[in-house]
Amino acid sequence: MQEEVFVKVLFRYFSQVLEQETVETMWAIEIDKEKGLYKLDSIPFYGPNIAPDDIFYAEYDQNEEMLTLREVKEYSGSSVIQVILMKEPYEALDLREQLSSLGCITESLNERYFVTEVPPTVNYEPVKFFLSKLSEEGRIEYAEPVLSSVHAL
Repeated sequence: MQEEVFVKVLFRYFSQVLEQETVETMWAIEIDKEKGLYKLDSIPFYGPNIAPDDIFYAEYDQNEEMLTLREVKEYSGSSVIQVILMKEPYEALDLREQLSSLGCITESLNERYFVTEVPPTVNYEPVKFFLSKLSEEGRIEYAEPVLSSVHAL
């Protein structure tokens, strides 16, 4: 079995969260270097139209001086949810653990902001119910920048 090769890839896009052109670097697994195919191994923080395990084409960009996303080739079925905590004390760890118990994976940017991957094998209905309840209580705001067809309710 061949060992996975991890590479950093640059993603340049307009972020709805930041309302500006954004650059984010993320880890990917090399699928076929000659063909420029990679699989995303990170959860995007600010909203490019890509999710973990998506297969994409990237090439070295002279201006960026690194491997750069060109286009998504195959969608994995994963979704990405962005969560902003609105009330102190921030309960990020507790909320992330609850999402984990529902089958989600989270990555934190800071004490108020984290992203969640909903794998295609996870039923999105309980996750959506949980997030909607917290939102109605004013505890969080959330967005679904990448909602796969598997999770569309």
